[in-house]
Amino acid sequence: MTFLPCVVRAERRGGFRLRLVFNDGSENTIDFAEWLEGPMFEPLKAPGFFARYFVDGGTVVWPNGADIAPETLYAVPGRRRPNPYQPSPRQERRSSPLGRRIKKTRDRKK
Repeated sequence: MTFLPCVVRAERRGGFRLRLVFNDGSENTIDFAEWLEGPMFEPLKAPGFFARYFVDGGTVVWPNGADIAPETLYAVPGRRRPNPYQPSPRQERRSSPLGRRIKKTRDRKK
């Protein structure tokens, strides 16, 4: 079976750049400015409208229906996988003494 990339998370990075995370854990910060041509993408040139993106159907979509195929986004150079030896922020919170104290404090309030 062939791998089908999907966008699972997107975060704005300023201008027309979004940091995308794919379903295999890889990530890339992509400048969408090169795709803002033609009638479908013209509204995205307004920063306020560009900021209204959301993830749907495995890719980034805008309210006017504009989207870019996830395979195209996945193929943009610069994609990298996170370091498997570096704990995620969630794992760090669980293992840190401060994280345990916060959890205990929350439990007491209940």
